[in-house]
Amino acid sequence: MSIDDAARCPVAHGGAGSPAPGTAAATGATGAPRRARGDLSRRPDDRPYTGPAKAVDAAGASADTRPHTLATNTSSLLGAALNLTAQLDVREALRHFVDRAARLTGARYAALGVLDNRGETTAFVQVGMTEAEQEILGHPPRGNGVLGAIPVDGPLLLEDLTEHPDFGGFPEGHPPMHSFLGVPVRVQEKVYGRLYLAEKDGGFTQRDAEDMMSLAEAAAVAVENARLYTEARNRERWIAVSQDITTTLLEGTEEEEALEMIAARLREVAEADTALIVLPSVGTSWVCEIADGYRAGQLVGLVFPPDGRAMTVLKEGTGMIVDSLTRLRTLRLNELAHFGPALYAPMMLRGEGRGVILLLRRVGEPEFDRSDLMMAESVAGQAALALELAAARHAQDVASLLDERARIARDLHDLAIQQLFATGMQLASARTAMAERGEHALANLLEESLTSVDESVKQIRAIVHSLREPDAAVVLVERLRREASLARTSLGFAPSLIIEVDGTPITDDQAQADLITQIDDRVGADIADDVVAVVREGMVNAAKHAKASSVRAHVSVLGSGFTGRIVVDVTDDGLGVPPSLSRRSGLGNLAARARRHGGTFSIGRTESGTGSQVSWQVPLT
Repeated sequence: MSIDDAARCPVAHGGAGSPAPGTAAATGATGAPRRARGDLSRRPDDRPYTGPAKAVDAAGASADTRPHTLATNTSSLLGAALNLTAQLDVREALRHFVDRAARLTGARYAALGVLDNRGETTAFVQVGMTEAEQEILGHPPRGNGVLGAIPVDGPLLLEDLTEHPDFGGFPEGHPPMHSFLGVPVRVQEKVYGRLYLAEKDGGFTQRDAEDMMSLAEAAAVAVENARLYTEARNRERWIAVSQDITTTLLEGTEEEEALEMIAARLREVAEADTALIVLPSVGTSWVCEIADGYRAGQLVGLVFPPDGRAMTVLKEGTGMIVDSLTRLRTLRLNELAHFGPALYAPMMLRGEGRGVILLLRRVGEPEFDRSDLMMAESVAGQAALALELAAARHAQDVASLLDERARIARDLHDLAIQQLFATGMQLASARTAMAERGEHALANLLEESLTSVDESVKQIRAIVHSLREPDAAVVLVERLRREASLARTSLGFAPSLIIEVDGTPITDDQAQADLITQIDDRVGADIADDVVAVVREGMVNAAKHAKASSVRAHVSVLGSGFTGRIVVDVTDDGLGVPPSLSRRSGLGNLAARARRHGGTFSIGRTESGTGSQVSWQVPLT
């Protein structure tokens, strides 16, 4: 039913007395709206409508003397109210409400316009009009004009709506209407929507208005019940999604694949059209790394401004709901102008923002509510934690893999190559003996065998080289700094790293380039790999067992050659060495690395008695 300022209706352009959008009559805000001539809800004392007992017909006090219709049947009204309050689906409840209102009053047309926070119609349920008539009219009424004149606290009863001062004419194709009854639907003291009834034979009566106000109260209860039920169901869905996300990430899913899954599941559970995940990129910029849903391809790679809403949410650590991006006066990203309602949820972990989840709906879709925001913030926080755990697990897996490759390389070097050397020496002795005896054929055969042994040694050396870390060619100082940087993920803070050569700390790479090169020359590639592993394992141990707030790794190169040594100390201020810590853990590997080079390894409390200290030193030979 369209009787207000539709796009083609003259009243849409400021008909006489038409309330401007944003006024009390248009928005449904509390407070008495301006009453126009023909508003039959006017009362001599001008007090608000207080209930069905208040007379609201044209006479103001005379009772309806006509025979009672179905609308006066108390049992029918009670049955309709009970039927409404039993509904747990909002849309179904609204449909029943409009249908019952039309049947109880005998109105030919009935409709309900649901209002948003700005008083504009966001949903429209109607009976009486054919599909063909609706197609001709196009969009539903926006809720201004005569419809906007419905009081927030009582009905609007008109014998002929065309005589109302706010009426500006019907759009083309609109069926003629005269008798009219409008009733506000209030939920928790807020106008949730407006009920429109039109074209009743003989006109609407005072009793119709009273009955519809009562039915509107039942509809309000039904809407609130349905809202609470829907909120509970949605909370269950959010929790299920949160559990799925955490479980999937902890199972070892790759981070990019996990982020794509998070975006897809959040978009589904929030009934959004698009989900974005904004993460830190190069430098200080934040970029949409993952997008799922409508226009996802155009949004991936979108750089978010440092003073925008996403970054504000990230800095404050609190989510935000925007009723419509298209209404914002300042929208720095034109790509988001295709969307209406938006929800920003920060991915917070230990007070630090790791990213922002942005949920979007198309223009005209319902707004997100506070319950959506609360659940989205919770899931975003769990997603941030699960991502960090996955990253830590990935780093641990990589460290274990590198350690295993290093062990295989050592075994090949120390065992296989040595055995081949011994075999080669025996073959060389046998070849010499055969040659001295004049058995040249056998000597030549042994020579070929020696050549094969030499080739095998070369191949094993190549394999050992390939098993070493990909960045083994990088100088030791840089490799240690990289380990300290990677440890920040598992520790939650940046550890301290001190590297010294004969008591001189490395502080300026450019000025001390020769000293940095000397470190690699003195230590050698084999010991350098073990030093990196010791620093890595020491920091992993602090992250797993110490619960420390600070960790320091001190690497000191003293002297060179047979008289030189390298010392590695990793200390923390945590709980100290746990009694259950076994030498069979990664620390046992550090002891094996020290023994291999003729060095020592120990772990215990620091000199101050608090925290733990891992000490590892070997000679530079």
